[in-house]
Amino acid sequence: MVIRQLGKNTAVRRTAAATAAGLLLAALPAQPATAGTGLDRQALRESLNAVHEAGMYGVYTETRDGGQSWRGASGVADVRTRRPVRPDMVHRVGSITKTFTAVAVLQQVARGKIELDAPVGRYLPDVVPGERGTKITVRMLLNHTSHIADLVGPAFPSLLEGSTKSLDDNRLRTFTPLELVRLGLGAAPTGEPGTTPGVYSNTNYVLAGLLLEKVTGMDAERYITQHVIRPAGLRHTSFPRTPLIPGPHSKAYESMFGLIDPPRDYSVYNMSWISTAGALTSTMDDLNRFYRALLRGEVIGQEQLAEMRKTVPVNVGGGLLNYGLGLYSTDLPCGRFWGHSGSVFGMATDSLTSEDGQRQLSIGQNLTKYQTVDENGVPQVSPIDVAIVQYYLLAACGQAAPQARAAQPAFVPFAADRTFSVKR
Repeated sequence: MVIRQLGKNTAVRRTAAATAAGLLLAALPAQPATAGTGLDRQALRESLNAVHEAGMYGVYTETRDGGQSWRGASGVADVRTRRPVRPDMVHRVGSITKTFTAVAVLQQVARGKIELDAPVGRYLPDVVPGERGTKITVRMLLNHTSHIADLVGPAFPSLLEGSTKSLDDNRLRTFTPLELVRLGLGAAPTGEPGTTPGVYSNTNYVLAGLLLEKVTGMDAERYITQHVIRPAGLRHTSFPRTPLIPGPHSKAYESMFGLIDPPRDYSVYNMSWISTAGALTSTMDDLNRFYRALLRGEVIGQEQLAEMRKTVPVNVGGGLLNYGLGLYSTDLPCGRFWGHSGSVFGMATDSLTSEDGQRQLSIGQNLTKYQTVDENGVPQVSPIDVAIVQYYLLAACGQAAPQARAAQPAFVPFAADRTFSVKR
C-alpha cells in the first residue's frame, strides 16, 4: 500500500519499516549464496521476544528449513485484555494477495483465455478505454509498469491532509472494484505505459481482478478461492465476506506515525477498499505452504512460473524493487529469496522463500507505522525495526546481523509494502 504525500514544497516519501533494515543489510559482509541450515529454536525464540520487548505489541511467525519447522509468537493480541498472540492466528496479509491474483491470471494465460502481452483494452474496453487501453498490457498490470496511479490516496483523501478521518469514515464502507479502478484511472498517470522503473500501484491488481471476472464469468475472489487457494491445500486462507477476521486473530493497531496516539484497533474493517490487491486473510503456516508449492512448480506450470520470475525495476516509496508478476526477489546475505510483503491498517506481513524452496520465513505483526518522524517528516529508525531485521536474518539465513552502523537509511525490498506518507 503506497501513498505519496505533498509536503510544503516537495513530494515527501515515507518508507516506514524499511529504514533500519537498510542500515543493517548495508553493513553485512558478503556471504556465500546459500540459505542457512538448521533451526536454532532457542535463538529464534529469544530473537522474536526481542521484537516484542522493543515495542511491537504482538508478533507471530513460522520458519522452515527443509523438513524442519519452528512456530513462535510473542506479545499480546489485545493490549487491553493482555490476551497473548499465538503462532496460528489468522492475519490480514495485505498485498501478499497479489501473488494469488497473479497466479489466477496466469492460469487463464495457460488456458489461452488471456495473453500476457495483449492490451487490457481488448478484454475491458469499457473500463480502460482509448489510448491507455491499447497501450497498457496485462503484463504491465502485473509487474506495475502500467503507470496507472494508486487508488489508496483518492480512496482515503484525508490522509493527504494529515488527518486519519478517512480511516474511520471508510471502516464499514463497501467499495466496488470498478469504483476503485476509476479512482486510480482518474488520477494523473505516473509515467508512460511500459517504461521502467515501474511504479507500484494497487489499482493494477484490482484491474486484474476485473479481468479475471471478464474471462471466467466468475467473481474474482470466488475464482481465486476455488482455483488457487483450495487446490494449494490452504485451509485458513480466505477473502472474508464481512468486516471481521475469521477464526482466532489479533487486534490490528495503527499508529500512522504518531497521528493516532495511542494506536487504534482496525481489526473490524471492510476490506473491499483493497479487493484482489490486498484483502486476503491467512496464517503463517498457509503462506509458507503456498510459496513453497508455488516455487516448486506445483501451483502453476513451469512456463508460467518463469513468467512470474521475470523482474523489472519498480519504484516503491523511493526504492527499487525487482518485481515480477505478483512476486519479487530480494538478495539477503545468504542468497536470493522470493515472496511478497503486505501491509494494511494495523497489520503487516512478510513471506520469504529461498530459491530452492528449502528456507522459509513468514511473519505477522499487529502494530503498523509505529515510527516517529523528525521535523522534516522523515521516519526515524525504531528499536522495533532493528529487532525485526535481526529476527529476519536469523530465521532466513541462520545468522544474526552484526551491529547496525550509523548511515543513511536505505531501502529493503521485503519491507517494501510498508510505505506510506502523511503530512505533519
